[in-house]
Amino acid sequence: MTQAPLPWLEGTYRDLHGRGTRRPTFGTRLPRARTRAGIFDALVAAQIRRLNMAWPQLVQPVQFAVEDVPASDPLPWDNEPCALSHAFAAQHAIAARIVLYRLPMQSKAHSHLELQFMIRDELTLRLAELYGRHPEDIDPSWGL
Repeated sequence: MTQAPLPWLEGTYRDLHGRGTRRPTFGTRLPRARTRAGIFDALVAAQIRRLNMAWPQLVQPVQFAVEDVPASDPLPWDNEPCALSHAFAAQHAIAARIVLYRLPMQSKAHSHLELQFMIRDELTLRLAELYGRHPEDIDPSWGL
């Protein structure tokens, strides 16, 4: 499989005024700027991969999502004042879902490492809730 040539290496790749060649914004060796949302999504994906390696039969049928904030009008049976995540059981041909809320988690975490542990614990807790297991059965390091 051959890769397409890079646009800035071709002669037709011009700047906004059409005169000179346009260069990449970040260069070829520099990492792109990462937003807080992008970092959070990467942490969630890493934890899902980690859980999938240990429990593929539990993780694969579940859909995962990240939302900024929970709904402003909570459900009548929700007793959590500030939900960090929510698990929805499978019903009527809709797969089970786990939704993590980014902004409440980021506001409670004081460091990158603490956010990583919070994501790990929330995913484990909600996965255990969906399958009726104890979180320690899924991840022995839960809550530590």
